[in-house]
Amino acid sequence: MTKTSGPRPRLKRVLLTLTAVAVAIVTVVVGAGAWFYATADVSTVGKVDFTEELRIPPLEEGEVEADGTRVFRLGMRAGETEFGPGRTTPTWGFTSPATAADARWPGTYLGPTLRAERGEKVRVEVDNGLDEPSTVHWHGMHLPAAMDGGPHQMVGAGGEWRPHWTVDQPAATLWYHPHPHGRTERHVQRGLAGMFLVDDAKARKLGLPDEYGVNDVPVVVQDVRFDGDRFDHGHRMMRNTGFLGDETMVNGTLAPYQEVRDEVVRLRLLNASTARVYDFGFADDRAFDLVGTDGGLLGAPYRTDRVLLSPGERAEILVRMRPGERTVLRSSPPGGGDFWQSRFAGGDDSFDVLELRAARTLRPAPAVPARFGDVELPDPADASRERHFDLRTSGINGQPMAMDRIDATVERGATEIWTVRNRDGVTHNFHVHDVQFRVLAVDGEPPPPELRGRKDTVYVPNGREVKLVLRFDGPPDPDVPYMYHCHLLSHEDGGMMGQFAVVNPGEKAGRPPGGGEGHGGH
Repeated sequence: MTKTSGPRPRLKRVLLTLTAVAVAIVTVVVGAGAWFYATADVSTVGKVDFTEELRIPPLEEGEVEADGTRVFRLGMRAGETEFGPGRTTPTWGFTSPATAADARWPGTYLGPTLRAERGEKVRVEVDNGLDEPSTVHWHGMHLPAAMDGGPHQMVGAGGEWRPHWTVDQPAATLWYHPHPHGRTERHVQRGLAGMFLVDDAKARKLGLPDEYGVNDVPVVVQDVRFDGDRFDHGHRMMRNTGFLGDETMVNGTLAPYQEVRDEVVRLRLLNASTARVYDFGFADDRAFDLVGTDGGLLGAPYRTDRVLLSPGERAEILVRMRPGERTVLRSSPPGGGDFWQSRFAGGDDSFDVLELRAARTLRPAPAVPARFGDVELPDPADASRERHFDLRTSGINGQPMAMDRIDATVERGATEIWTVRNRDGVTHNFHVHDVQFRVLAVDGEPPPPELRGRKDTVYVPNGREVKLVLRFDGPPDPDVPYMYHCHLLSHEDGGMMGQFAVVNPGEKAGRPPGGGEGHGGH
């Protein structure tokens, strides 16, 4: 008699089927993951034709009034910019009398380079022609809190702002950009940024290249991504550092080249990207002299072939050229973070940024001085207090930003030591308004030469600890705070920011004004 199939063979077939399905799913997932990982890096090395002459932002020196005040006029405007033939993109930019007079500058993206002398009184007449509030923050500038341009100094749509201060710091490459709480990344990406150069007699005597746009060249580097004619500002999957683009622009120029007519050219590098870290060098690995960082010149030139800049950091480098040669400013993979973080946070990415083209005959350049002089840095022996700052994407020291909360009260004239730690697993950096600090130690060791100058922004990758010395000698204001924050702008927008008030000895901090939506005038 023939036996019929029982439940056991059917169960076996079901198990075999489920196993096959599971294996198929795992295979697809693993394959997709492998593809996702393999295609996560970005490289433009060897792929850029360098067909566009580098745009040089117009130099805006303002007008000097009878009392010696240097007055700048800046307008925030919306417009369209042609980044390539047939590619017209909606953008924002800063206008000024200098941009209006320069036919080569579109005036609808980025802004002019402002320039003032140490000791000068300055006033900036800011007019907001946008349809939403914004601010203008003077990044790296030592000035009163009410003039700082942080999120408490909003300028409403159609409004105006008239900050004024006395320039009281050494020659340096600074910059300006919006700082509206929760919207800084978007406003900077649209094009609101520019350089602010401070000069002084001491630096001028050194004989460094100083002919703006010729042998002293602003290099404002941003990463971008286009969706047709428009910017694509979206954050890709796994990019928890923020926006990462797939190509770079310099001074709003795609595929740029710069003609060099001098033996030595000074490049003022500014990382104006919102999240990307660059490791700048040259395609032929030539050495160059690093002469300045965020807050001014180093004590002596540092011979190197790489300089790493996180968002907001600056560096001044001197590059020696030979007649008729060409070389490419390149960003190599900066690394940072663990294996996974490095891959998806831009750590494996590389870019050809700018081509330098030397003329057949070059103007001779004097030798670079062996020393530039003493650097104005705070002394750790003067420190009266220490503070600790733990960086996490969710906030600093466990707290997200609150506009009406002052997180630290600092006495005017005090020197403090701040220890900044990143145990978040995510790339960060740390920027402090108003002061130029000294990097005392990195992971318990003396800082490398490139971190021994005046700094206002410092890279703090995962697992890193930096110890900073800061002196707070600006004017006190118990009710209007300065900011400290991560300068990866989506982190800042998400609340990775705190506030400190500078007060007279024995005084208490007050209550900050509301951030609001801006106001029509000040």
